Amino acid sequence: MKCGANLCYTELYNRFAKEGKPVIKRNQDLVNALNFLSDGLLTILSYFIALWLRFDVLKGRQSLQMDSPMMLAIVFGYSVMIVLIYYAQGLYECGRLRRKREEGLRILLVNGVGTLALTALFYILRIVDFSRLTLALFWAISSATIVAKRTVTAALLAYYRIRGYNLKHVIVIGSGHLAHQYVQDIRNNPQLGFSIVGYIGDTHQSALGDRLGTYAQMERVLEAYDPDEVVVAMDPQDIYMMPDIVSAADKEGVRLNLIPFFNDYIPQNAAITTLGRTKMIDMRMTRLDDLGWAMIKRAMDIAGSLLLIVIFSPVMLAVAVGVKASSPGPIFFRQERIGKNKKPFKMLKFRSMRVTDTQDTGWSTNDDPRKTKFGSFIRKFSLDELPQFFNVLKGDMSLVGPRPEVPYHVRHFKEEVPLYLLRQQVRPGITGWAQVNGLRGDTSIEARVQYDLWYIENWSIWLDIRILIRTALGGMINREQIKT
Repeated sequence: MKCGANLCYTELYNRFAKEGKPVIKRNQDLVNALNFLSDGLLTILSYFIALWLRFDVLKGRQSLQMDSPMMLAIVFGYSVMIVLIYYAQGLYECGRLRRKREEGLRILLVNGVGTLALTALFYILRIVDFSRLTLALFWAISSATIVAKRTVTAALLAYYRIRGYNLKHVIVIGSGHLAHQYVQDIRNNPQLGFSIVGYIGDTHQSALGDRLGTYAQMERVLEAYDPDEVVVAMDPQDIYMMPDIVSAADKEGVRLNLIPFFNDYIPQNAAITTLGRTKMIDMRMTRLDDLGWAMIKRAMDIAGSLLLIVIFSPVMLAVAVGVKASSPGPIFFRQERIGKNKKPFKMLKFRSMRVTDTQDTGWSTNDDPRKTKFGSFIRKFSLDELPQFFNVLKGDMSLVGPRPEVPYHVRHFKEEVPLYLLRQQVRPGITGWAQVNGLRGDTSIEARVQYDLWYIENWSIWLDIRILIRTALGGMINREQIKT
Protein backbone atom coordinates (compact mmCIF):
# COMPACT_ATOMS: atom_id res chain seq x y z
CA MET A 1 0.00 0.00 0.00
CA LYS A 2 1.48 3.37 -1.01
CA CYS A 3 1.00 6.18 1.48
CA GLY A 4 0.81 9.92 0.87
CA ALA A 5 1.85 12.76 3.14
CA ASN A 6 -0.97 12.38 5.67
CA LEU A 7 -3.08 9.30 4.91
CA CYS A 8 -2.76 6.17 2.82
CA TYR A 9 -4.30 6.51 -0.64
CA THR A 10 -6.65 3.57 0.00
CA GLU A 11 -7.88 5.08 3.26
CA LEU A 12 -8.53 8.47 1.65
CA TYR A 13 -10.27 6.87 -1.32
CA ASN A 14 -12.56 4.85 0.97
CA ARG A 15 -13.47 7.98 2.94
CA PHE A 16 -14.16 9.83 -0.30
CA ALA A 17 -16.35 7.03 -1.69
CA LYS A 18 -18.35 6.57 1.53
CA GLU A 19 -19.54 10.16 1.92
CA GLY A 20 -23.03 9.07 0.89
CA LYS A 21 -23.20 11.67 -1.88
CA PRO A 22 -23.36 9.84 -5.21
CA VAL A 23 -21.17 11.06 -8.01
CA ILE A 24 -23.38 11.75 -11.06
CA LYS A 25 -21.33 11.85 -14.24
CA ARG A 26 -23.76 13.14 -16.79
CA ASN A 27 -23.58 12.14 -20.39
CA GLN A 28 -23.22 15.59 -21.92
CA ASP A 29 -24.25 14.35 -25.38
CA LEU A 30 -27.55 13.08 -23.95
CA VAL A 31 -28.13 16.33 -22.06
CA ASN A 32 -27.43 18.36 -25.19
CA ALA A 33 -29.79 16.18 -27.23
CA LEU A 34 -32.56 16.76 -24.68
CA ASN A 35 -31.81 20.48 -24.76
CA PHE A 36 -31.95 20.56 -28.57
CA LEU A 37 -35.25 18.67 -28.62
CA SER A 38 -36.91 20.68 -25.83
CA ASP A 39 -35.90 24.05 -27.32
CA GLY A 40 -37.24 23.01 -30.73
CA LEU A 41 -40.52 21.72 -29.30
CA LEU A 42 -40.97 24.83 -27.14
CA THR A 43 -40.43 27.01 -30.21
CA ILE A 44 -43.13 25.14 -32.15
CA LEU A 45 -45.48 25.13 -29.15
CA SER A 46 -44.96 28.89 -28.74
CA TYR A 47 -46.21 29.43 -32.27
CA PHE A 48 -49.49 27.62 -31.53
CA ILE A 49 -49.90 29.57 -28.29
CA ALA A 50 -49.36 32.79 -30.24
CA LEU A 51 -52.04 31.72 -32.74
CA TRP A 52 -54.47 30.93 -29.93
CA LEU A 53 -53.87 34.29 -28.21
CA ARG A 54 -54.13 36.29 -31.43
CA PHE A 55 -57.19 34.70 -33.00
CA ASP A 56 -59.13 33.10 -30.14
CA VAL A 57 -58.43 35.36 -27.17
CA LEU A 58 -57.94 38.67 -29.01
CA LYS A 59 -60.47 37.73 -31.73
CA GLY A 60 -58.27 38.82 -34.62
CA ARG A 61 -59.37 38.51 -38.25
CA GLN A 62 -57.53 35.62 -39.89
CA SER A 63 -57.56 36.13 -43.64
CA LEU A 64 -54.39 34.05 -44.02
CA GLN A 65 -54.39 30.50 -42.69
CA MET A 66 -51.52 30.84 -40.22
CA ASP A 67 -51.97 27.15 -39.35
CA SER A 68 -51.82 25.93 -42.97
CA PRO A 69 -49.39 23.09 -43.88
CA MET A 70 -47.05 25.58 -45.56
CA MET A 71 -46.95 27.80 -42.46
CA LEU A 72 -46.38 24.81 -40.19
CA ALA A 73 -43.50 23.66 -42.41
CA ILE A 74 -41.96 27.13 -42.20
CA VAL A 75 -42.28 27.16 -38.41
CA PHE A 76 -40.75 23.69 -38.15
CA GLY A 77 -37.82 24.79 -40.31
CA TYR A 78 -37.49 27.95 -38.21
CA SER A 79 -37.31 25.93 -34.99
CA VAL A 80 -34.47 23.82 -36.44
CA MET A 81 -32.66 26.98 -37.55
CA ILE A 82 -33.01 28.59 -34.10
CA VAL A 83 -31.61 25.50 -32.37
CA LEU A 84 -28.63 25.53 -34.76
CA ILE A 85 -28.01 29.22 -34.04
CA TYR A 86 -28.21 28.51 -30.30
CA TYR A 87 -25.57 25.85 -30.84
CA ALA A 88 -23.36 28.25 -32.82
CA GLN A 89 -23.73 30.82 -30.02
CA GLY A 90 -22.44 28.32 -27.46
CA LEU A 91 -25.75 28.02 -25.62
CA TYR A 92 -25.44 24.25 -25.33
CA GLU A 93 -21.92 24.20 -23.94
CA CYS A 94 -21.55 22.80 -20.45
CA GLY A 95 -20.53 25.74 -18.26
CA ARG A 96 -21.28 25.93 -14.56
CA LEU A 97 -19.70 29.37 -14.37
CA ARG A 98 -21.73 30.88 -17.22
CA ARG A 99 -23.71 34.01 -16.42
CA LYS A 100 -27.39 33.12 -16.72
CA ARG A 101 -28.47 36.70 -17.30
CA GLU A 102 -26.16 37.02 -20.30
CA GLU A 103 -27.43 33.69 -21.61
CA GLY A 104 -31.03 34.89 -21.38
CA LEU A 105 -30.20 38.13 -23.17
CA ARG A 106 -28.49 36.21 -25.96
CA ILE A 107 -31.63 34.10 -26.39
CA LEU A 108 -33.77 37.24 -26.64
CA LEU A 109 -31.47 38.70 -29.30
CA VAL A 110 -31.25 35.49 -31.34
CA ASN A 111 -35.02 35.05 -31.25
CA GLY A 112 -35.51 38.69 -32.19
CA VAL A 113 -33.23 38.42 -35.21
CA GLY A 114 -34.90 35.11 -36.13
CA THR A 115 -38.37 36.65 -36.00
CA LEU A 116 -37.22 39.52 -38.23
CA ALA A 117 -35.79 36.96 -40.66
CA LEU A 118 -39.11 35.11 -40.61
CA THR A 119 -40.92 38.36 -41.40
CA ALA A 120 -38.54 39.02 -44.30
CA LEU A 121 -39.16 35.48 -45.59
CA PHE A 122 -42.90 36.12 -45.68
CA TYR A 123 -42.30 39.21 -47.81
CA ILE A 124 -39.97 37.28 -50.13
CA LEU A 125 -42.63 34.58 -50.54
CA ARG A 126 -45.17 37.36 -51.19
CA ILE A 127 -47.19 36.34 -48.15
CA VAL A 128 -48.35 39.89 -47.56
CA ASP A 129 -51.41 39.28 -45.43
CA PHE A 130 -49.78 37.64 -42.41
CA SER A 131 -50.36 38.63 -38.79
CA ARG A 132 -47.50 40.75 -37.50
CA LEU A 133 -48.96 40.65 -33.99
CA THR A 134 -48.83 36.84 -34.11
CA LEU A 135 -45.11 37.01 -34.90
CA ALA A 136 -44.51 39.50 -32.10
CA LEU A 137 -46.35 37.20 -29.67
CA PHE A 138 -44.38 34.26 -31.08
CA TRP A 139 -41.07 36.03 -30.32
CA ALA A 140 -42.13 36.98 -26.79
CA ILE A 141 -43.57 33.57 -25.89
CA SER A 142 -40.76 31.49 -27.41
CA SER A 143 -38.14 33.64 -25.69
CA ALA A 144 -39.95 33.55 -22.35
CA THR A 145 -40.54 29.78 -22.39
CA ILE A 146 -36.97 28.88 -23.35
CA VAL A 147 -35.47 31.29 -20.80
CA ALA A 148 -37.91 29.95 -18.18
CA LYS A 149 -36.93 26.36 -19.00
CA ARG A 150 -33.25 27.14 -18.57
CA THR A 151 -33.90 29.14 -15.39
CA VAL A 152 -35.89 26.30 -13.83
CA THR A 153 -33.26 23.76 -14.89
CA ALA A 154 -30.48 25.88 -13.38
CA ALA A 155 -32.47 26.30 -10.15
CA LEU A 156 -33.08 22.55 -9.88
CA LEU A 157 -29.42 21.78 -10.52
CA ALA A 158 -28.39 24.33 -7.89
CA TYR A 159 -30.85 22.77 -5.41
CA TYR A 160 -29.42 19.28 -5.87
CA ARG A 161 -25.81 20.43 -6.00
CA ILE A 162 -26.16 22.18 -2.66
CA ARG A 163 -27.36 18.85 -1.26
CA GLY A 164 -24.36 16.99 -2.62
CA TYR A 165 -25.59 15.63 -5.96
CA ASN A 166 -24.31 16.22 -9.48
CA LEU A 167 -20.92 17.26 -8.12
CA LYS A 168 -17.71 17.83 -10.01
CA HIS A 169 -14.79 16.56 -7.91
CA VAL A 170 -11.71 18.76 -8.04
CA ILE A 171 -8.15 18.35 -6.84
CA VAL A 172 -6.24 21.56 -6.18
CA ILE A 173 -2.53 21.69 -6.95
CA GLY A 174 -0.84 24.26 -4.75
CA SER A 175 -1.02 25.39 -1.14
CA GLY A 176 -0.45 29.13 -1.23
CA HIS A 177 -2.57 32.26 -1.48
CA LEU A 178 -4.29 31.36 -4.75
CA ALA A 179 -5.19 27.86 -3.59
CA HIS A 180 -6.79 29.27 -0.42
CA GLN A 181 -8.64 31.89 -2.47
CA TYR A 182 -9.99 29.30 -4.92
CA VAL A 183 -11.10 26.87 -2.21
CA GLN A 184 -12.86 29.66 -0.33
CA ASP A 185 -14.67 30.81 -3.49
CA ILE A 186 -15.85 27.24 -4.13
CA ARG A 187 -17.13 26.89 -0.56
CA ASN A 188 -18.96 30.22 -0.85
CA ASN A 189 -20.80 29.01 -3.98
CA PRO A 190 -22.09 25.49 -3.28
CA GLN A 191 -24.78 25.87 -5.96
CA LEU A 192 -22.08 25.49 -8.62
CA GLY A 193 -21.56 21.87 -7.60
CA PHE A 194 -17.77 21.70 -7.17
CA SER A 195 -16.41 19.43 -4.45
CA ILE A 196 -12.80 19.79 -3.29
CA VAL A 197 -11.35 16.29 -2.87
CA GLY A 198 -8.15 17.69 -1.40
CA TYR A 199 -4.93 19.35 -2.44
CA ILE A 200 -1.45 18.42 -3.60
CA GLY A 201 1.40 20.45 -2.15
CA ASP A 202 4.65 20.33 -0.25
CA THR A 203 3.31 22.15 2.84
CA HIS A 204 0.50 21.34 5.26
CA GLN A 205 -2.51 23.72 5.04
CA SER A 206 -5.48 22.55 7.10
CA ALA A 207 -7.76 25.21 5.59
CA LEU A 208 -7.48 23.50 2.20
CA GLY A 209 -8.80 20.16 3.44
CA ASP A 210 -7.06 16.82 3.02
CA ARG A 211 -3.51 16.82 1.76
CA LEU A 212 -3.40 14.06 -0.81
CA GLY A 213 0.32 14.06 -1.44
CA THR A 214 3.34 16.09 -2.46
CA TYR A 215 4.19 17.39 -5.92
CA ALA A 216 6.44 14.36 -6.42
CA GLN A 217 3.47 12.04 -5.76
CA MET A 218 1.10 13.89 -8.06
CA GLU A 219 0.77 11.27 -10.79
CA ARG A 220 -0.10 8.54 -8.30
CA VAL A 221 -2.65 10.79 -6.60
CA LEU A 222 -4.41 11.57 -9.89
CA GLU A 223 -4.47 7.90 -10.78
CA ALA A 224 -5.90 6.90 -7.39
CA TYR A 225 -8.66 9.52 -7.23
CA ASP A 226 -9.48 10.04 -10.94
CA PRO A 227 -10.93 13.56 -10.34
CA ASP A 228 -13.21 15.33 -12.81
CA GLU A 229 -10.91 18.31 -12.88
CA VAL A 230 -7.53 19.54 -11.64
CA VAL A 231 -7.05 23.21 -10.77
CA VAL A 232 -3.48 24.50 -10.68
CA ALA A 233 -3.21 27.34 -8.15
CA MET A 234 0.49 27.56 -7.43
CA ASP A 235 2.62 30.47 -6.29
CA PRO A 236 5.34 31.84 -8.62
CA GLN A 237 8.16 29.92 -6.94
CA ASP A 238 6.47 26.59 -7.80
CA ILE A 239 5.81 27.28 -11.48
CA TYR A 240 8.81 25.15 -12.47
CA MET A 241 6.53 22.16 -11.76
CA MET A 242 4.14 23.04 -14.62
CA PRO A 243 5.61 20.62 -17.24
CA ASP A 244 5.25 17.71 -14.80
CA ILE A 245 1.70 18.76 -13.86
CA VAL A 246 0.54 19.03 -17.47
CA SER A 247 2.17 15.71 -18.29
CA ALA A 248 0.54 13.93 -15.33
CA ALA A 249 -2.94 15.41 -16.10
CA ASP A 250 -2.67 14.47 -19.78
CA LYS A 251 -1.49 10.97 -18.94
CA GLU A 252 -4.49 10.38 -16.66
CA GLY A 253 -6.90 12.12 -19.06
CA VAL A 254 -7.93 14.70 -16.46
CA ARG A 255 -9.21 18.14 -17.40
CA LEU A 256 -6.80 20.85 -16.19
CA ASN A 257 -7.53 24.49 -15.34
CA LEU A 258 -4.84 27.03 -14.50
CA ILE A 259 -5.10 30.02 -12.16
CA PRO A 260 -2.17 32.29 -13.16
CA PHE A 261 0.04 33.45 -10.33
CA PHE A 262 -0.73 37.04 -11.44
CA ASN A 263 -4.48 36.30 -11.08
CA ASP A 264 -5.11 39.30 -8.82
CA TYR A 265 -4.01 41.67 -11.60
CA ILE A 266 -6.20 40.21 -14.34
CA PRO A 267 -9.50 42.02 -14.97
CA GLN A 268 -12.73 40.10 -15.36
CA ASN A 269 -12.93 40.17 -19.16
CA ALA A 270 -9.31 39.64 -20.16
CA ALA A 271 -8.80 37.89 -23.49
CA ILE A 272 -6.07 35.58 -24.77
CA THR A 273 -4.65 36.22 -28.23
CA THR A 274 -2.05 34.16 -30.09
CA LEU A 275 0.95 35.28 -32.11
CA GLY A 276 2.73 32.23 -33.46
CA ARG A 277 3.73 30.20 -30.40
CA THR A 278 3.20 33.18 -28.10
CA LYS A 279 0.04 33.53 -26.03
CA MET A 280 -0.75 37.03 -24.84
CA ILE A 281 -3.34 38.17 -22.31
CA ASP A 282 -5.12 41.38 -23.22
CA MET A 283 -5.44 42.88 -19.75
CA ARG A 284 -7.87 45.60 -20.78
CA MET A 285 -10.29 43.79 -23.07
CA THR A 286 -13.91 44.73 -22.38
CA ARG A 287 -17.14 43.34 -23.76
CA LEU A 288 -17.61 46.58 -25.70
CA ASP A 289 -14.45 45.81 -27.69
CA ASP A 290 -16.59 43.20 -29.42
CA LEU A 291 -18.03 44.80 -32.57
CA GLY A 292 -21.41 43.11 -32.14
CA TRP A 293 -21.98 44.35 -28.59
CA ALA A 294 -20.62 47.81 -29.48
CA MET A 295 -23.12 48.06 -32.37
CA ILE A 296 -25.99 47.00 -30.12
CA LYS A 297 -25.08 49.63 -27.51
CA ARG A 298 -24.72 52.29 -30.20
CA ALA A 299 -28.09 51.34 -31.70
CA MET A 300 -29.65 51.69 -28.24
CA ASP A 301 -28.04 55.11 -27.87
CA ILE A 302 -29.35 56.35 -31.21
CA ALA A 303 -32.87 55.02 -30.70
CA GLY A 304 -32.97 56.11 -27.05
CA SER A 305 -31.64 59.62 -27.65
CA LEU A 306 -34.08 60.22 -30.53
CA LEU A 307 -36.99 59.03 -28.40
CA LEU A 308 -35.92 61.11 -25.39
CA ILE A 309 -35.42 64.23 -27.53
CA VAL A 310 -39.01 63.89 -28.73
CA ILE A 311 -40.38 63.19 -25.24
CA PHE A 312 -38.47 66.00 -23.51
CA SER A 313 -38.74 68.60 -26.29
CA PRO A 314 -41.50 70.57 -24.43
CA VAL A 315 -39.40 70.51 -21.25
CA MET A 316 -36.28 71.62 -23.12
CA LEU A 317 -38.22 74.47 -24.73
CA ALA A 318 -39.46 75.62 -21.31
CA VAL A 319 -35.96 75.41 -19.82
CA ALA A 320 -34.52 77.35 -22.74
CA VAL A 321 -37.03 80.17 -22.15
CA GLY A 322 -36.25 80.12 -18.42
CA VAL A 323 -32.48 80.30 -19.00
CA LYS A 324 -32.86 83.23 -21.39
CA ALA A 325 -35.12 85.07 -18.97
CA SER A 326 -32.99 84.40 -15.87
CA SER A 327 -29.82 86.24 -16.98
CA PRO A 328 -28.20 87.70 -20.10
CA GLY A 329 -26.19 85.29 -22.20
CA PRO A 330 -26.54 82.22 -24.42
CA ILE A 331 -29.02 79.43 -23.74
CA PHE A 332 -26.44 76.66 -24.05
CA PHE A 333 -23.14 76.23 -22.26
CA ARG A 334 -20.52 74.42 -24.33
CA GLN A 335 -17.60 73.01 -22.42
CA GLU A 336 -14.68 70.90 -23.59
CA ARG A 337 -14.69 67.42 -22.06
CA ILE A 338 -12.53 64.36 -22.62
CA GLY A 339 -14.30 61.44 -24.27
CA LYS A 340 -13.52 57.96 -25.56
CA ASN A 341 -9.84 57.30 -26.30
CA LYS A 342 -8.98 60.66 -24.63
CA LYS A 343 -10.45 62.65 -27.54
CA PRO A 344 -11.91 66.06 -26.57
CA PHE A 345 -15.44 67.10 -27.53
CA LYS A 346 -17.83 69.91 -26.75
CA MET A 347 -20.48 68.85 -24.24
CA LEU A 348 -23.80 70.71 -24.24
CA LYS A 349 -25.66 71.92 -21.18
CA PHE A 350 -28.32 74.50 -20.47
CA ARG A 351 -26.53 77.47 -18.94
CA SER A 352 -27.12 77.60 -15.18
CA MET A 353 -24.66 80.39 -14.26
CA ARG A 354 -24.13 84.02 -15.06
CA VAL A 355 -21.66 84.71 -17.83
CA THR A 356 -18.28 85.68 -16.31
CA ASP A 357 -14.65 85.72 -17.38
CA THR A 358 -13.76 83.13 -14.72
CA GLN A 359 -12.23 79.96 -16.14
CA ASP A 360 -14.05 76.96 -14.79
CA THR A 361 -11.51 74.31 -13.82
CA GLY A 362 -13.41 72.68 -10.98
CA TRP A 363 -16.84 71.60 -9.87
CA SER A 364 -19.25 74.29 -8.78
CA THR A 365 -20.43 74.21 -5.17
CA ASN A 366 -23.77 74.80 -3.49
CA ASP A 367 -22.93 78.42 -2.67
CA ASP A 368 -21.27 79.27 -6.00
CA PRO A 369 -22.11 82.97 -6.53
CA ARG A 370 -22.29 82.52 -10.32
CA LYS A 371 -25.39 80.34 -10.16
CA THR A 372 -28.76 81.87 -10.90
CA LYS A 373 -31.87 80.89 -8.97
CA PHE A 374 -33.28 79.24 -12.08
CA GLY A 375 -29.90 77.58 -12.69
CA SER A 376 -29.99 76.08 -9.20
CA PHE A 377 -33.43 74.68 -9.94
CA ILE A 378 -32.52 73.01 -13.23
CA ARG A 379 -29.28 71.63 -11.75
CA LYS A 380 -31.19 70.21 -8.80
CA PHE A 381 -33.26 68.06 -11.16
CA SER A 382 -30.51 67.57 -13.81
CA LEU A 383 -32.58 69.47 -16.39
CA ASP A 384 -29.41 71.31 -17.44
CA GLU A 385 -28.09 68.02 -18.87
CA LEU A 386 -30.98 67.37 -21.28
CA PRO A 387 -29.11 68.82 -24.32
CA GLN A 388 -26.58 66.01 -23.93
CA PHE A 389 -29.08 63.80 -25.78
CA PHE A 390 -27.72 65.57 -28.88
CA ASN A 391 -24.17 64.62 -27.84
CA VAL A 392 -25.36 61.01 -27.65
CA LEU A 393 -27.00 61.23 -31.08
CA LYS A 394 -23.79 62.68 -32.54
CA GLY A 395 -21.70 59.87 -31.05
CA ASP A 396 -19.59 61.83 -28.56
CA MET A 397 -21.45 60.33 -25.61
CA SER A 398 -23.60 57.36 -24.61
CA LEU A 399 -26.77 57.27 -22.55
CA VAL A 400 -24.85 55.28 -19.91
CA GLY A 401 -21.16 55.48 -19.11
CA PRO A 402 -18.61 57.26 -16.91
CA ARG A 403 -19.26 60.99 -16.64
CA PRO A 404 -16.82 63.02 -18.80
CA GLU A 405 -14.44 65.45 -17.13
CA VAL A 406 -12.80 68.68 -18.27
CA PRO A 407 -9.16 68.44 -19.46
CA TYR A 408 -7.97 70.20 -16.28
CA HIS A 409 -9.30 67.40 -14.07
CA VAL A 410 -8.09 64.65 -16.40
CA ARG A 411 -4.51 65.97 -16.31
CA HIS A 412 -4.52 66.00 -12.50
CA PHE A 413 -6.52 62.86 -11.75
CA LYS A 414 -4.43 60.63 -14.03
CA GLU A 415 -1.46 61.39 -11.74
CA GLU A 416 -3.37 61.13 -8.47
CA VAL A 417 -5.94 58.36 -8.99
CA PRO A 418 -4.78 54.86 -10.02
CA LEU A 419 -6.31 53.53 -13.26
CA TYR A 420 -8.15 56.82 -13.85
CA LEU A 421 -7.63 56.89 -17.62
CA LEU A 422 -9.12 53.42 -18.04
CA ARG A 423 -12.46 55.22 -17.90
CA GLN A 424 -11.66 56.58 -21.36
CA GLN A 425 -11.97 53.12 -22.96
CA VAL A 426 -15.69 53.70 -23.47
CA ARG A 427 -17.89 56.61 -24.45
CA PRO A 428 -18.78 58.86 -21.50
CA GLY A 429 -22.40 58.86 -20.44
CA ILE A 430 -25.21 61.14 -19.38
CA THR A 431 -25.70 58.88 -16.38
CA GLY A 432 -23.59 56.07 -14.97
CA TRP A 433 -23.15 53.40 -12.33
CA ALA A 434 -21.40 55.87 -10.01
CA GLN A 435 -24.18 58.46 -10.37
CA VAL A 436 -27.05 56.09 -9.54
CA ASN A 437 -25.08 55.02 -6.47
CA GLY A 438 -25.04 58.58 -5.14
CA LEU A 439 -21.68 59.79 -6.48
CA ARG A 440 -22.67 62.99 -8.23
CA GLY A 441 -21.06 66.42 -8.24
CA ASP A 442 -18.48 67.16 -5.55
CA THR A 443 -17.99 63.59 -4.29
CA SER A 444 -15.00 61.25 -3.94
CA ILE A 445 -13.28 60.89 -7.30
CA GLU A 446 -11.57 57.69 -6.12
CA ALA A 447 -14.93 56.09 -5.35
CA ARG A 448 -16.36 57.25 -8.68
CA VAL A 449 -13.45 55.73 -10.57
CA GLN A 450 -13.95 52.40 -8.78
CA TYR A 451 -17.63 52.37 -9.76
CA ASP A 452 -16.80 53.39 -13.34
CA LEU A 453 -14.20 50.63 -13.73
CA TRP A 454 -16.62 48.07 -12.30
CA TYR A 455 -19.19 49.20 -14.87
CA ILE A 456 -16.71 48.86 -17.75
CA GLU A 457 -15.58 45.38 -16.70
CA ASN A 458 -19.13 44.14 -16.03
CA TRP A 459 -21.00 45.91 -18.82
CA SER A 460 -24.13 44.31 -20.22
CA ILE A 461 -27.27 45.60 -21.90
CA TRP A 462 -29.21 44.61 -18.80
CA LEU A 463 -26.86 46.70 -16.62
CA ASP A 464 -27.46 49.73 -18.86
CA ILE A 465 -31.22 49.19 -18.59
CA ARG A 466 -30.96 48.96 -14.78
CA ILE A 467 -28.98 52.21 -14.63
CA LEU A 468 -31.48 54.00 -16.88
CA ILE A 469 -34.40 52.78 -14.77
CA ARG A 470 -32.70 53.84 -11.52
CA THR A 471 -31.89 57.22 -13.09
CA ALA A 472 -35.54 57.72 -14.07
CA LEU A 473 -36.69 56.70 -10.57
CA GLY A 474 -34.62 59.27 -8.74
CA GLY A 475 -31.05 59.14 -9.94
CA MET A 476 -31.40 62.57 -11.57
CA ILE A 477 -31.82 64.38 -8.25
CA ASN A 478 -28.70 66.26 -7.16
CA ARG A 479 -27.78 66.77 -3.53
CA GLU A 480 -27.08 70.46 -3.95
CA GLN A 481 -29.65 72.87 -2.59
CA ILE A 482 -31.65 75.31 -4.70
CA LYS A 483 -30.15 78.78 -4.47
CA THR A 484 -32.48 81.29 -2.81
